[in-house]
Amino acid sequence: MTEYKTIRHEATGEITEKKSRFIATLRPVETEEEALAFIAEMKKKYWDARHNCSAYIIGADKPVERCSDDGEPSRTAGMPMLEVLKGAGLKNICAVVTRYFGGVLLGTGGLVRAYQAATSEGIKNSAIQSCKYLNRIKLTLDYTAYGKVQYYTVSEHLTAEEPEFSDSVSVTFLLDDEQRGKLISFATEATSGTVGIEDMGKSWVIV
Repeated sequence: MTEYKTIRHEATGEITEKKSRFIATLRPVETEEEALAFIAEMKKKYWDARHNCSAYIIGADKPVERCSDDGEPSRTAGMPMLEVLKGAGLKNICAVVTRYFGGVLLGTGGLVRAYQAATSEGIKNSAIQSCKYLNRIKLTLDYTAYGKVQYYTVSEHLTAEEPEFSDSVSVTFLLDDEQRGKLISFATEATSGTVGIEDMGKSWVIV
C-alpha cells in the first residue's frame, strides 16, 4: 500500500434514536496504545453513560482491527462501527460511540443502524487527509543547475522542502517512484552527472 486516508484531528458527531443519544468521538491514532488510552479517556469523560463502544484501525499495510460492544448485544455496536471506518477507507483512527439510554429498546437491527449512523456522522464532521508512502531524496548541485531543477520542480508539481544554500544548494524532495526516477534522470543530465544524490529512504507523508 502506498496511500491511505485518516482524519486530521479529533471530530464528533451525534444522533438521537428513540430518545437514546449516540455521541461519536473520532481521533487519529498511530499505535494501539494510543487507541486504548483514548478509549479509556472517553470512558472517564462519559462515566455516566450506559455504553462506550469502540472500534479502531491501526497501520497501513497490515492493519490491526479491534472493536468492543461494551455491554451491548454481541456484534451490534463495535463491529458495525468498524465496518463504517473500513468502508470510508480510513486507517490510524479510533472511534468511540457513547450511548445514553433513552428508556426504549432498539432491538439488534436498531442498534446496528444507530451505531453506524453515529460513526458516519463523526466522519462527516471530520477533515480527511491523505498520507502517501514517498521517497525522500536529497539533491546537492551548483547554483546554475539549481535554477534548472527548480524550473523542473515547478513544471512537474513536485513536492520539495526548503532548499539549503551554502557553496552549493541542497534540496530534499518527497516523490513517488515514477517522479523519483524522472527527477534523477533530469538532474543527472542537467548537471552532466555532477549532481549529488542521497537516498534517504521512504516514509509516510501527509499530502
